Amino acid sequence: MSNAAEQSLSSFLTVRRAADRGHADHGWLDTRHTFSFAHYYDPEHMGFRALRVINDDRVIGGAGFPTHPHRDMDIISYVVDGSLEHRDSMGNGSVIRPGEVQRMSAGTGVTHSEYNGSKTAGVRFLQIWIVPDERGIEPSYEQRDFTEERRGALRLVASRDGREGSVTVHQDLSLYATELSAGTTVTHPVPPDRYVWVQMVRGRANVGGVQLHEGDGASLDAGLADELSIHADTDTELLVFELA
Repeated sequence: MSNAAEQSLSSFLTVRRAADRGHADHGWLDTRHTFSFAHYYDPEHMGFRALRVINDDRVIGGAGFPTHPHRDMDIISYVVDGSLEHRDSMGNGSVIRPGEVQRMSAGTGVTHSEYNGSKTAGVRFLQIWIVPDERGIEPSYEQRDFTEERRGALRLVASRDGREGSVTVHQDLSLYATELSAGTTVTHPVPPDRYVWVQMVRGRANVGGVQLHEGDGASLDAGLADELSIHADTDTELLVFELA
């Protein structure tokens, strides 16, 4: 993408700065809310298309979320540092580590717990909620490892049809993850009818002519660009959501 094209695209990106997110410190949990969640309510930030929640959670050693219920929501857990121990009423039990993606579809109802997998070290993970396009589906669960495949490239990690080995979500959405070394540039083609949300996990990158830092998000409405250029200024990790 040319400099002129980047400058033009930058005017179409809507940036959600990390410092403007909701914040709660519960002692055992320090959490940042990109969109309205729990006691944080902002009518201007209720979600983006079918993307309802991005919580950046940090949990101290030995702590976690005790067993609680969900219905009619697809929940993705993306571990950044440490490990996360999962248990649910479907009989699943696993430990999620960096590079792995877990998807749990609550459907007609499920209970689960998420605990720090370490008694001493902290865990940081993104809790992502996606509103499914159908209610009352049978609960289900998946977990897959994309550690190597996301390095230096945008790797599809979740999609409606589970293509390319991605986990399956019940919504017209494609989620890409990447780890980029400093100085690396990748481009993502954007179909004319798709909306995009970029979530910075860590690092610093130039996204479509806009500088984004850890915790920042940026959205692009449909029809405004045919591709999105991402240049990593430092070692960078980020997610790209492509939505109907």
